[in-house]
Amino acid sequence: MRQRSLIAITAALSAGALTLTACGSRDSGGDKGSDSGGTVVTIGVDAPLTGDLSALGLGIKNSVDLAAKTANKQKYVDGVTFKIEALDDQAQPSSGQQNATKLVADKSVLGVVGPLNSSVAESMQKVFDDAKLVEVSPANTNPALTQGTDWATDKKRVYKSYFRTATTDAIQGPFAAQYLVNDAKKKKVFVIDDKKTYGAGLAGTFTEEFKKLGGTVAGTEHINPDSKDFSAIATKVKNSGADVVYYGGEYPQAGPLSKQIKAAGAKIPVVGGDGIYSADFIKLAGATAAGDLATSVGAPVEELASAKEFVANYKNGGYKEAYEAYGGYAYDSAWAIIEAVKKTVEDNDGKLPDDARAKVTEAMQNVSFDGVTGKVSFDEFGDATNKQLTVYAVENGAWKAVKSGTYSG
Repeated sequence: MRQRSLIAITAALSAGALTLTACGSRDSGGDKGSDSGGTVVTIGVDAPLTGDLSALGLGIKNSVDLAAKTANKQKYVDGVTFKIEALDDQAQPSSGQQNATKLVADKSVLGVVGPLNSSVAESMQKVFDDAKLVEVSPANTNPALTQGTDWATDKKRVYKSYFRTATTDAIQGPFAAQYLVNDAKKKKVFVIDDKKTYGAGLAGTFTEEFKKLGGTVAGTEHINPDSKDFSAIATKVKNSGADVVYYGGEYPQAGPLSKQIKAAGAKIPVVGGDGIYSADFIKLAGATAAGDLATSVGAPVEELASAKEFVANYKNGGYKEAYEAYGGYAYDSAWAIIEAVKKTVEDNDGKLPDDARAKVTEAMQNVSFDGVTGKVSFDEFGDATNKQLTVYAVENGAWKAVKSGTYSG
């Protein structure tokens, strides 16, 4: 997602994040803990842990926690114990920037997973890059984060410390357009976005491809993401004659928007990106959400052979919240950091060097492993090399995968 449901897993709350603490001196290579018998490395997490988008944020946090616990159980990095430090950005750029500063100040932090929103990422990237602290997002999809503001014509990497395991809206928007025109046979779309980095960017790449494929735009509107009354826009949609609505934004607004469009008499599907792919969208949209569509990054986690162990371990971990759309990607983001730490330790005679952050960031560029979501590696921009996407439809009160593939553009 940016600024982006799977089967809800309900079990008793686990003991939570690791409570390992370290005593003794600190340096740039983590905490040297006499109690732990080794070095404690912290993986930071930044996500919305409260507020409207907390379902996605908590799924991210829990999945990173599971990765850290798994690495510790396996003693995956000799002499290193991992713990997590999860901070709540409430999907607000200002909070994200404050969290980035806090994580940089903790010398035991050698990598950060997050954020969820592309707009939040924009506020954090320079803070992390100045500190040579690697950041791996499981959810950001705005192309400019890795390829610069002129990404459509002149791709240039801006920050060497920024990576992501999610594919971008340069692919996601057009993928949705191709499905709507070629598979769903839609010809006339009404496009709405929330004016935020993720939503507006996604709506833009979708619209360009939809028109290129011969579709027409019946109308466009921008909503206030703090509002829940979309009745005026719903009336415009009905009067436009559109046979589909594309919404660039997230589920807290998309759910009510879908419900109100149907109530206005426009019995047409609302389509969005990974930002609406959550069980909470269906709860908010109600019974009339049947037939609504969403694209999301990757293949359905529960259908991947590579994810079976993750799904089982997550359930056994007792997390009360579902892993949601980004759980597998958050786990893989955390594991990429763990792999980079492992390489850094191995290259320095079994211990972390004084410039551990810089070395971990450098190692991340060449990280490659078989993860929960498939092959995990990064291109020259820090983007995921896995470009697969899936279209989901609301059927019988749940998301069902209807088509997986890659964008052919």
